[in-house]
Formats: sequence, C-alpha cells, structure tokens
Amino acid sequence: MRPGAATSVGLGEAEARARLAVEGPNELPRSGRRSPLRIAVEVVREPMLALLLGGGTVYLLLGDLQEALILLCFATLSIAITIVQEARTERVLDALRDLTSPRALVVRDGRRRRIAGREVVRGDIVLLAEGDRVPADLLLTQSSDLQVDESLLTGESVPVRKAAAMPPDWTARHRPGGDDVPAVFSGSLVVRGSGTGQVVATGARTEIGAIGQVLSNLEIAAPRLQKRTRHLVRLFALAGTTVSVLAVLLYGWLRGGWLDGILAGIALGMSMLPEEFPMVLTIFMTMGAWRISQVRVLTRRAAAIETLGSATVLCTDKTGTLTKNQMAVAELRTPNGGAFSLLNASSLMPESFHDLVEIGVLASDEIPFDPMEKAFYELAAEKVPRRPGISDRKLVRSYGLRPELLAMSNVWRNNAGDPDCLVAAKGSPEAILKLCRLSAERVVSIRKDADAMAAEGLRVLGVARASHAEGRLADEQTGFAFEFMGLVGLADPLRPGVRDAVASCRSAGIRVVMITGDYPATAKAIAHEAGLDVAHVVTGEDLRALSAADLSRTVKTATVFARIMPDQKLAIVNAMKANGDIVAMTGDGVNDAPSLKAADIGIAMGGRGTDVAREASSIVLLDDDFGSIVKTIRLGRRIYDNLRKAMSFIFAVHVPIAGLALMPLLFGLPILFGPIHIAFLEMVIDPVCSLVFEAEGEEEDIMKRPPRDPDEALFARPLVAWSLAQGALALAAAVAVYLLGLRVGISESEVRGLTFFALIFSIIGLVLVNRTYSASPISALLRPNRALAAVIAIETLVLGLVLLYPPVTALFQFGQLHLSCVTVALVAAIALVGLLESLKHVCRKQLRI
Repeated sequence: MRPGAATSVGLGEAEARARLAVEGPNELPRSGRRSPLRIAVEVVREPMLALLLGGGTVYLLLGDLQEALILLCFATLSIAITIVQEARTERVLDALRDLTSPRALVVRDGRRRRIAGREVVRGDIVLLAEGDRVPADLLLTQSSDLQVDESLLTGESVPVRKAAAMPPDWTARHRPGGDDVPAVFSGSLVVRGSGTGQVVATGARTEIGAIGQVLSNLEIAAPRLQKRTRHLVRLFALAGTTVSVLAVLLYGWLRGGWLDGILAGIALGMSMLPEEFPMVLTIFMTMGAWRISQVRVLTRRAAAIETLGSATVLCTDKTGTLTKNQMAVAELRTPNGGAFSLLNASSLMPESFHDLVEIGVLASDEIPFDPMEKAFYELAAEKVPRRPGISDRKLVRSYGLRPELLAMSNVWRNNAGDPDCLVAAKGSPEAILKLCRLSAERVVSIRKDADAMAAEGLRVLGVARASHAEGRLADEQTGFAFEFMGLVGLADPLRPGVRDAVASCRSAGIRVVMITGDYPATAKAIAHEAGLDVAHVVTGEDLRALSAADLSRTVKTATVFARIMPDQKLAIVNAMKANGDIVAMTGDGVNDAPSLKAADIGIAMGGRGTDVAREASSIVLLDDDFGSIVKTIRLGRRIYDNLRKAMSFIFAVHVPIAGLALMPLLFGLPILFGPIHIAFLEMVIDPVCSLVFEAEGEEEDIMKRPPRDPDEALFARPLVAWSLAQGALALAAAVAVYLLGLRVGISESEVRGLTFFALIFSIIGLVLVNRTYSASPISALLRPNRALAAVIAIETLVLGLVLLYPPVTALFQFGQLHLSCVTVALVAAIALVGLLESLKHVCRKQLRI
C-alpha cells in the first residue's frame, strides 16, 4: 500500500501483522549484551588484574596463605565491582526502549483501537491528543492547535507548533525542532491540541532510534591512566624478571649455592614486582568515587576520576544544564511604556502590571500543559493578589492557534448579571497587533519593544482583551474589538551559581562551550548571562557547510553553538577530541546521550535528566547543580595529585628494598631479606602507607593552574628523578646503618633486624616527605590526616611486636635489638627526612604536580 492510502480506515489487521513480522516490533533492537561470565573473563585478562591473581598464586605456591588471600581478595573485589559497573552501562538501550514504546490509539479496519506501542507498524493511522507520548515517527495528515514538547530530542523546553501539510509530502525528510514542521517524532509529548498522522518510521528507523544506533556503535577508548599504568607495570615486570635471573646466575656462579640463589632471586623479584600499582589505583578510584559522592555527584565509571584533572573543555547544554528547564516570565511591558523585570526582582510587582498578568492567565488553559502557560499561572499566584469574584468566571468558548493567525483566545462569562463576556487573547506580537487594529505609529513602537526583548533571548508574547455579548460571539478571533494590554517576555532562567562556576572553570584553565538546539539570540543572551565570552555564534547551518578541517579549526575558538542537532553535537565532541582536548560534556536529554558517551567525561543531570542520558554518562550530578561540576573537577585534581604522590612513593621505596636485596649478592655479604621480609614490606607497608596519600588534602594552587597535559606521562621526568633520588638516599641511610652494624661486630641476625628497622623508619620518612610539594614541612605536619596518624600507630605497634615478642622475632630471623640500636635507625631516618626536605625546597618548581 502506498503512503497515505486508505487513511480513513487504516491498515487491516492482517496487513499490520504481516508488516510487524517483516519489519519487527516498534522498539530498539537489543544489543548483543555480555553475560557476567564474559565480562569477568575480559576483566581477568586485564594485565593489572592478571598481575594481582598471578601474585596471589605465587604466594600460595610459596605457602604464604595470608598474603595470597590478601591479593586474591583484592582481585575478587575488583572483578565484582567491574562486572556491576559494566552491566549497568549496557542498560542505556533498555532505557531508550522503554521510552519509545508507549500505548497508542490507532485506526485499523475503520475502528479505533488502543494497542501496545511495540505493535505499531509503518502505515498505521495514529490519533494524538493532549498528554499523549508519540509512539513512532508520523507525518501529520490533520492537526488542530497541535503543540509538541520535543525536548527529549532537541534539548529545548519550549514546545513547538505543528501543522499538517496538505497534501502531505511523503518524500521529504523532516527533523525535530522548529515550528510548523508537518511531522511528529517518537518519544515526544503532545502538550496541546490534537492531530492525526501516518506512521513513516518505527523502531531503529525513527529519529530517537538513530540515537540508539549511534550509542550502540560508539567505542569507548581505554582510560589514559590505565594504559600508562599497564605500560609501567610491564616495564617493572620486565626489569624485575631480568634482574632476578641475573641474580640467580650471579649467586650460583660466585657462591655455588644454586638453591639459595633461586630463593634469593625470588625475593629480589618480589621486591621489584609492582603489585602495589594496580592495588593503589583500585583504592584511589574507589575512595575517589566515595569522596565525590559526598558532594552529591555519582561516579558511574571510576575511570572518569582520573580524567577530571586534565579536562580542557567543558561542553555544556543550555536547557536544563545552565538553565532550569522551566519557563518563567522574565519581563512585562505595558502600552504606556512601563517595564518590569522579574528574574532578579524580589520586590512587589507594581499594580499597573496586574491586569496584564491576569489576562495572560485567562488566555491560557484552565489546566495548563504548556510550560509558558504554567509560567503565567505561577507568576499570578506569586505576585498578583487574588481579586474577589474571579473564581466565578466560566469558560464559554476557546479559539485555538491557526497557521494564519498565531494567537489563541478564551471567552469567559463574567459574574451573574453582566451580559458581556471577557475575551482574553495571547499569541505572537504580530498576531495580537493584527487583532487590535492599532495605528501604524503604535505598531512600529510595539514591534520595536518586542524586537528588543527578543534580542535579549526572550520568547515574546502579546496579550489583549475584549468585551463582547455572549449571545453574539464571533466565528473568528478577528471578530472581536481587542484592546492591546502589553508584551510578556518569557525565558528559561539561569541556574543559581552558574556564573561563579564558569568563572572557576576559567581560572582553572578550562574552556566552557555552550552547545544548544535553541535559537542564536537566546543562546547568546544566556551565554552572556553565564559569563561566557561570545564573539560569534556558530549555527547548525554553519557546521553543515564546514569541511572536517574547517570544523577542527572552528571548535578551537568557538564558545557558543546554536541550532545544533544530536549528530552535530557528537561531531563537535569528536572534533575537539581529535584536536587533543580532554572533553567533558554535560547534558540531560536523549539528544545528549551520544555526545555524553563519546566524551572523555560524560556528565548527566540526575534530577531532570533522562534515564538515557544518565546511563550514557560517566558522572551524574544528583542535585542538578552546575556548580557541583567545579567541586568534582577540584576533587578529581586532588585525587590525581595524590595518586601521583602515592605512585612516586612506591617507586621510591622499591629502590632501597631492591638495593638491600641485591647488595649482599654483589658483594658477598650475608643475605639480609628473604621472601617473608619482602612480603611484609610489599603487602603491608606500601599499601597501608598509600592510604595516607589518598586521604591527603589538596595543594594550595589546585584550581589556579591549567589542566595537566593529557599526553604527559604518569611519571614526568622530574618526578622520576625525584623518586630515584629519594630511593637512593633512603638506600644510603639503610646501608650506612647496615655497615655500621657490621663494623661494631653485632651478630648477623641483629644486623638484619637493625637494617630492617632503619628501612621501616626511612619508609615512614618518605611518606612524610611526599605528602605535599607546595607546603612547608611545618605546615605539612600541622595538616590533619587521620590515616597518617593511624598508619604511624599501626607501624609502632607492629614494630614493637617484632621487637618484643620472641615468636615473631624468630619468624623474621631477627636478633635481640637494644634501644641504642633502634635509636641509631631512627636518627638515620630523621637525617634522611631533613636532607630530602632541603632538596625538595630547592627543586620545588620542577616538582609541581
């Protein structure tokens, strides 16, 4: 059947069933979802997780059950968390599917039937009424005062007017947004009037289905930090393996004890095995998500935390993100030149504006769906005292919008005994001026006022009233003698705190870019109000004319994009990423979902945002507060700073551990540490000390420095050099204590214990040195850190146990240490801290995080 045929009776049931069988149900196709087992296999194949499991297995084979269980528990926890997160991210298409399958009223075999949305097929005749969710993409064949909310697709809160084209053009392709488009789209909401349309697309072939297809096809790049950590782990593992093999060969060749050489090689390999890196990364990401949740921000993908500190561009939607997504009356103007602004007004509204507001309310529906009509009611309830007798009015007749006259009127019967009715009208300024039949001079003046309001980004309506006898009502609105009452400007107001948040982003070196589907004038006005620098507004039409190279250049400087379609948002984000920017994208509508998923950091609004946007994002603002983005970026920078401090500490601490394990092999000295000592150092000291860095406060200049270079290595050269210098000096301190012990002639077991204590004290010293790179040592000590206090207390307890409890002392093969020996180790550590603090002061500029 050709399109448009048999529109009076609709499809037959047999043909509808046949089309359903051929074209499939009216829902988004299910993606090939991964089972939890498949996700688990993929996670275990990750080098970092494989390292944890492999390390646990090694400890198990060595008979060290406790350390094996610690590693395996961390691995199991990490796998479980990843499975849950990965499964949640795949729910985005399910959310889209629920949205696009409402109930639908169709005509089949000449009868009206209400069917499930998934059963609607191409060619069905669908009847639409106020409050209906559109079940599929329709071409309108009939419309009566039809207005549709397409904010899910366009992001714009103002409903758009629809008008059927006669005869319908079945070959034209229509897109969401703009007035008088003769098509309605799946997922949009009818807020006024009624209409009839024929289905032209269902399921994945609809506009919202195209968004779902884009989402399912998007590939998310592996996080940069994860890739860098993998590379670092591989380097450490390669170096550890090489040194371990050489140590075994060296020991066997020089001393002839191959079995002892293998044990020494295992100890040395364990000393260089970087199992702390993945563990610390897991701890920091998990604790970071918890800290961010304290400012009412949900982290759906922990990998986003690492990226926050390097964000260079923040792309924000206008409606519902910078603004409240709620229309409000912003300005009133009366015929005598009076003007009253309401957005920032806390004072009482002058009485001269009361009539204008009351007539605007009377020209609206009694139970409003339209956001602009709701704004009239809210203003009246808040600012206009209720007059006696107003509730006695009864609605007699309504005149709806028509393509040739964009105005609507309501006729109200006044109090009993008054033969005349009140006629209240509102609509476009041009239509209201036409109804009022004003002089040319007055028309020019009013149009000038309307243009000035529109230039400020306001949606301008004219309001008029008339009086007419009920028994002789006109057939058309033009039949009444209207009196012009004034102009009403409506706007979607800026959220509180947005201007301050934008200023904070600017001071942190983050460029804020607005991408909206709204008109250029409105976008420019909101951008100015938010504090953005607006030199030029780039429109969707401009983008369509740009080549890929031109688009790449344009996104480097443009700050406002208007009349942008979803596919263009995605193109803008991809162009920015191709330029090397780290892109954070905010949004709340279905139209934002592809760009949210493609961005390095997708930030969705949790309260007003759609399920689709939330599921596609990596971060959700639970209170929809734009200012929370700045708090999140601040925390993200703090988390990354502290992560680098922890990694630097771990890097530094491996130097003395490995050096003390290797030194006896090179110089023929007694073996100091076996696997039990290395396991103690690696699995207790390092991770526990790393918790101190996670709890460390932020640096003083955290929001005054530009974003870090996204291509910067996890360990920049100055930081690597600093870590090696720390490790070398800590090794020197421990070796000095070791040689001193040998020189004074104490036993081998006592030397082992003395050196071990010196190493422990040095490790605590390294923690203190690495807490901050910007504060002085005294201020750093005064900064509260409960984790540090707990670590020192635990260290003291454990060392006391090792020193005083004979079974533990025997386990570690330590001799009885005297207080003088412990004092020597402590003095060496204090000297180490003093020397490192002096070096840090000299090299502070190079060590800035």
